[in-house]
Amino acid sequence: MKGLENQSYVILLFIANIIAILQLVAATKLTRIARLSFFLLFTWASVTNWWTSVNKPQVYLNYADLTWSDTYANFINGWFSDHIAVTVGCIAICQLLIGISMLLRGAIYKIGCTGAIVFLVAIIPFGVGSGFPSTAVMAIAVYILLKKDSHHFIWEKRH
Repeated sequence: MKGLENQSYVILLFIANIIAILQLVAATKLTRIARLSFFLLFTWASVTNWWTSVNKPQVYLNYADLTWSDTYANFINGWFSDHIAVTVGCIAICQLLIGISMLLRGAIYKIGCTGAIVFLVAIIPFGVGSGFPSTAVMAIAVYILLKKDSHHFIWEKRH
């Protein structure tokens, strides 16, 4: 896998996968904890991506070297390279909305879970850059949450 020669990537990959496994376990047994963890993850990612896209947008071009997909690499080095701030800014807004949806219930929660799954699957080809296979594990955890827990706010006491 591209990027494994970089010790920093390996450490972050290990951490991401431990978190994903914990989220998967929580999704099956402690749905409120799992939802809170996804709220924190997507909110943190939103803030981080927003700040980075405004202050250091060229950082995102490094992902072209990590992806398994020539289509992704060509997109990053092509159109995306001229539109980093606006593209990542839109992604950051969507990440924030997904994060907030994890606290809610009903249709908003379901739409947020669906968005989270689509996002997590879409970034799988970034390999080490997305923490793969953590993104696949997280997508499964969100799917479990979607099927198990859409009728309650995260703070509601359950009967």
